Amino acid sequence: MPPMSASRIGIAVTGGLSPGDVVECVRLAEELGYESAWVAEGHGGDQFAILAACAVATRRIRLGTSISSVFVRSAPTIAMAAATLDDLSGGRFILGLGSSHRVQVEPEHGIAFSQPVQRLRETVDVVRALLRDGVVSYQGKVIRIERFELWFTPRRREIPIYLAGLFPTMLEVCGEIAQGVILTWSTLDAAARVAPHVASGALRVGRRPDEIEIASLLPCAVAATREAARERLRPSVATYAGFFPRYNRLMAESGFAEAAAIIKRVWDSGDRAAAVRAVPDALVDAVSVAGTPADVRARVDAYRAAGLALPIISPRVGGPDAKTQALEAIRACAP
Repeated sequence: MPPMSASRIGIAVTGGLSPGDVVECVRLAEELGYESAWVAEGHGGDQFAILAACAVATRRIRLGTSISSVFVRSAPTIAMAAATLDDLSGGRFILGLGSSHRVQVEPEHGIAFSQPVQRLRETVDVVRALLRDGVVSYQGKVIRIERFELWFTPRRREIPIYLAGLFPTMLEVCGEIAQGVILTWSTLDAAARVAPHVASGALRVGRRPDEIEIASLLPCAVAATREAARERLRPSVATYAGFFPRYNRLMAESGFAEAAAIIKRVWDSGDRAAAVRAVPDALVDAVSVAGTPADVRARVDAYRAAGLALPIISPRVGGPDAKTQALEAIRACAP
């Protein structure tokens, strides 16, 4: 785990930018003192290719996936990609893994979504074995590999692995096997809420809970007024609460059960505009970093004060000025 600092902050890109724009944003983030840059995938471009470009364009900033799905790539492919990025970046890579979502994996990739926790565990096993030994044979419950040999020597035989987690079962897995947990759509009490579950998993296998870093993606929008920033974020909140069952549950359990139910009902009716209108200001404020530059800096400080070890701002951008929006957010939240 990197040394603690009162001003540590990361940047995450989740979509809306071209690959070249992402590289420009990461380069600026490094210049401004951000400690890490994270790239999602979804429909936004191949995350490992984008991170490779970021690796050769930067010198210091850590680079990570947030997250890479254990369903859409094989475990050896993930390990090779991680070793490649770690080599190109000079040992700055962090592998962020997660199960993704049934509503994406099955209809969008044509892959059966089953036993996600077990698949995640076994993928971590395979990745670590291949990096450590250069060859792996594995017989798990869901992953079976006769033999896979890596044809180059990794720069590091062990790469930090962070896992996406929201609820107790996965948070305990993070405590057992990961160097960090990646949260998202977090309220201010999220770090305190998840820490006991992470600690439970860590203690079960003889680890110290403080070995596992708690990080969170913080959806972010910066504008001249808080109201304008909320409007930029409202469609994203509606999409996550309406489309993804897991995030709907998270928002419901974060104190917004009625709003989450309404958004889901309207979303399922097909009226996306109405679903956006159904997102209350209080929900946007509770799960994001939105407002003027002064507002967002104060909000990030509040997350730190509440126990979040690594806040990772995640600008939600779109339209012809998406890059401008992202750069504005990066400058506003710089340490």
